[in-house]
Amino acid sequence: MLLEIIIYAGFSGLTVFVGGLLANYFNHHIEESPVKYQITHTSMSFGAGIILSALVFVLIPDGMKELPLIHIIFSFLLGTIIFFFIDKYLSQKGGKVATLMAMLMDFIPESIALGAVFALDPKTALLLAVFIGLQNLPESFNSFRDLVLSGFSVKKTLVIFFFTSFLGMIGALIGHFFLSDFPQLTAHLMIFSSGGILYLLFQDIIPESKLNHSYFTSLGASFGFVLGMIGEKLI
Repeated sequence: MLLEIIIYAGFSGLTVFVGGLLANYFNHHIEESPVKYQITHTSMSFGAGIILSALVFVLIPDGMKELPLIHIIFSFLLGTIIFFFIDKYLSQKGGKVATLMAMLMDFIPESIALGAVFALDPKTALLLAVFIGLQNLPESFNSFRDLVLSGFSVKKTLVIFFFTSFLGMIGALIGHFFLSDFPQLTAHLMIFSSGGILYLLFQDIIPESKLNHSYFTSLGASFGFVLGMIGEKLI
């Protein structure tokens, strides 16, 4: 069982690094053109749709199952407020890491949930791992662009993504060994993350995905959300 958890979680995290490699190739080997900008902004919108689907179908529903209303409100608003101050601080420093933060805030709690549910339902855990992996690909693609625009070198950004890819395994093992018997703690983490993600979506990610005089890019959000719906029905 332990080996299976590592393999499943490893796959879900590997796509973080793969997304960074694809973004690096796309940025440096595809010539500048209107089509390139269309693809870039559509991928941002697509990633936003996937992140939103993670909130609607995984993080918030699973968190609300375990917590009373007052705890849900507290954790959600706490996540929102904390990431408001983090985002404000980073913006003053000239940083553009909202997509990376949003990716980590659904990747980590979902990985913990993956480990926590594995002993109860391996089939659900497998599908959840695939869902997480598919989410991470466009999110890391967009995060790479944001980090490079913030002044990070390509090498440094890829190193960050390489080590980030292992967070899935770490989160899954934590969930399996330490949080399987504490579902409320896992639920608080999910609701807290949801508050921060929703703030980042509307403050940074969705506005930046819009491309002037283009209506196609916004379709990406719907396509991303559909992918989340597919994952939810399969799980």
